[in-house]
Amino acid sequence: MTYQESIKRLEEITQQISGGQTDIDQLVTQLTEAKQLLADCQKQLTEVEEQVNAINKTWEKEN
Repeated sequence: MTYQESIKRLEEITQQISGGQTDIDQLVTQLTEAKQLLADCQKQLTEVEEQVNAINKTWEKEN
């Protein structure tokens, strides 16, 4: 799942919970999914940050 897809799904979950569209049985499932989506997003952001830092270091050495 892409970062944007994960964010969209997190927004959907948030809206469902906030709007009272989630019963108690679904709540645990949705919160578990949201937790995993957040972890995935954090991992993707960390990877991108590392790539940007590597590009910056290369660029600095060349200039």
